[in-house]
Amino acid sequence: MGQKSSDKKYSPKGHSMQIRNAQETRIQLSDHFTYGRLFRFVLSPVLMMLFTSLYSIIDGFFVSNFVGKTPFAAVNLIMPVAMALGSVGFMVGTGGSALVSMMLGQGKKDLANQYFSLLVYVTAGFSLLLSVAGFLLAPQISAALGATGELLNQCIIYGRILFLATMPFVLQNVFNSFFITAEKPDLSLKVSVMAGCTNIVLDLLFIAVFRWGVAGAAAATAIGQAAGGIVPLIYFSKKNDSLLQLTKTRFRGNILLKACANGSSEMVSSLSASVVNILYNFQLMRISGENGVAAYGIVMYVNFIFMAIYLGYSIGSSPIVSYHYGAGNKDELKNLFRKGWILTGGGGILLTLLAELLNRPLVHLFAGYDAELFAMTSHGFRLYALCFLLMGINIWGSAFFTALNNGTVSAVISFLRSLVFQVAAVFILPLLLGMDGIWLAIVLAELMAALITAWFFLTKRNQYGYF
Repeated sequence: MGQKSSDKKYSPKGHSMQIRNAQETRIQLSDHFTYGRLFRFVLSPVLMMLFTSLYSIIDGFFVSNFVGKTPFAAVNLIMPVAMALGSVGFMVGTGGSALVSMMLGQGKKDLANQYFSLLVYVTAGFSLLLSVAGFLLAPQISAALGATGELLNQCIIYGRILFLATMPFVLQNVFNSFFITAEKPDLSLKVSVMAGCTNIVLDLLFIAVFRWGVAGAAAATAIGQAAGGIVPLIYFSKKNDSLLQLTKTRFRGNILLKACANGSSEMVSSLSASVVNILYNFQLMRISGENGVAAYGIVMYVNFIFMAIYLGYSIGSSPIVSYHYGAGNKDELKNLFRKGWILTGGGGILLTLLAELLNRPLVHLFAGYDAELFAMTSHGFRLYALCFLLMGINIWGSAFFTALNNGTVSAVISFLRSLVFQVAAVFILPLLLGMDGIWLAIVLAELMAALITAWFFLTKRNQYGYF
């Protein structure tokens, strides 16, 4: 315990320490992570999250450019609800993978597979119930979001088709984390690329060629999500060369509760994002009408791209942290903590600069056909993009505590960052700054969350020994 070497591999208690070949291509959770090795390991999760984010982005692009502003607003209104249902997968995936990775770090592979199987089976059943509920309640949900007339009809059509794919979408979010725990981040990327490309091709076909409107957009997304969830299910059901495989298990309520509690921060973050999106839409509808909702939808599409990088790094690095925490390798914890600060902090500066420089071309993709909408969106995104400076630190900080199996701290950071601070800001700042207050609400929320995250890191350092 506590060895320092760039070429040695840490193993759980009872296993010998071995010298790793520097040219070995397969990276294991038990490795010591240099910057190069860490980049290689998290690259697939980052790209995976980028492709996952394509679901709503591609729908938005095609609907905005080929169908019109009203259907585009409908997609933006109902999509947060679909994402909220999918957050169950993030909760189980992140919380469960931390628990399973810790078991692997302790050398308990059979138990790790039983936990993994339990979480997948229960999630599949629960998400099927969510799918049925979403389909049946689509009209009521759409009306509650403020949709009326043609906007209401478009919301119901898009929502009902999308809700049919809730189960595979939730499972895809679960497997995104477990692929990394299984030391197969490359497969996670391949599945995401396949699902994303399926969505793109079908959007082009259904919307641009067949002219099926929002129904075509929803069908393309649903089919892409189905592929993203079913393929991993087949892979883990069969014998494979990863660390995990679906097997016989028994119900363990305490394990299910622990995984859900530990991953609750990720669910809170995703649910809060959906709630906040709805509140933003209400405020924007009041201040600037349908144009405001469309502008915010465009900003969110661009935001998905940048946020996916932070989420990918956090998802990719969390199983490593959990493994070494379970194995008691505090030197490696310190190494991962230090690199996390540097990468998320430096990445924040770089991504903020890129967002400001690429503002007009990115916005033009979605609003180039409407000068008024383009001007509103471009101005709003310049203000909104300032949040990228601190967003990465907050997302990674919450994920770091999830990896340490401290779901309480992780949930507090996520809850304050993504709900409390944003809700307060989106109601207060518009009173002082008008429309600009809506765009700057996220910036204030991230600043406050960064202070909370730093405070937790300082107060918990002796408990975990990460610095």
